[in-house]
Amino acid sequence: MSTAPDAAADQAKQFISYEVRDAVAWVMLDRAEYANTQNYRLLNQLDDAFKRAVDDPAVSVIVLGGKGKHFSAGHDLGTPEKDRHLERERKLLWYDHRDLPGAESQYVLEQDVYLGFCRRWQELPKPMIAMVQGACVAGGLMLAWVCDMIVASEDAFFQDPVVRMGVPGVEYFAHAFELPPRIAREFLLLGERMPAARAHHFGMVNRLVARDQLEAEVEKIAVEMAQRPRFGVALTKQSINFVEDLRGKRQAMDGVFHMHHLAHAHNQLTTGSLAAGMGAKEMASANKAQAGEG
Repeated sequence: MSTAPDAAADQAKQFISYEVRDAVAWVMLDRAEYANTQNYRLLNQLDDAFKRAVDDPAVSVIVLGGKGKHFSAGHDLGTPEKDRHLERERKLLWYDHRDLPGAESQYVLEQDVYLGFCRRWQELPKPMIAMVQGACVAGGLMLAWVCDMIVASEDAFFQDPVVRMGVPGVEYFAHAFELPPRIAREFLLLGERMPAARAHHFGMVNRLVARDQLEAEVEKIAVEMAQRPRFGVALTKQSINFVEDLRGKRQAMDGVFHMHHLAHAHNQLTTGSLAAGMGAKEMASANKAQAGEG
């Protein structure tokens, strides 16, 4: 079956950029006009970029950032390029989500593209640094959390407001591992913006720098890290992941993922919407009101 020219062009559109400098792969989200929100094509392209960096012997460190004002405002809830209806390359051998009944469609989609991708990326053998400025919201947290270090500008903020949608946090549920449990409760139940300085205080952020020094600081760290022996770095990453799993991270995430999808199914039954009617405009309006922005 042939693909219409406009559909093929739509599929081929690039949502990230990729550059290698001094043994460092700079992978940048490139949807600044939509605050680097993540549609499914962007996430697939991100996976391809990470694989490219892993396969390249000239790359020792990966930096993940976002072009423009914000790192990432989360998953795409309603831009003109939202693409849930499109066929996508599946990485974990789950079947196609399109046209499936009931709760099955979203469940199989998110097993691959949200939970599956994040676990796959956390296990990359090369070190990853998240370079965060502006908003790091919901799905943006997932991208930052899979990295080994988070370096943030002083004006960055972190937020998971999705309890407003009736779901218990984003799909990659690392909240209580990234933050003390009582702070994680506050973070989720109030859904407020956490300033980068507070995130740094709790150990979720490694370093804070001025916005105009962010890239230079990340580059300095990455170039230094690139000098470490490749195999030793890979084993170090595996060691930390091993400890986190012994502490229950993987099992906890599995359990909360199923609660997340119970919430989606409940929302569909009671409101006819996965997110209880909270689309992009509704979430943005609620976030701005809570932050006192008008």
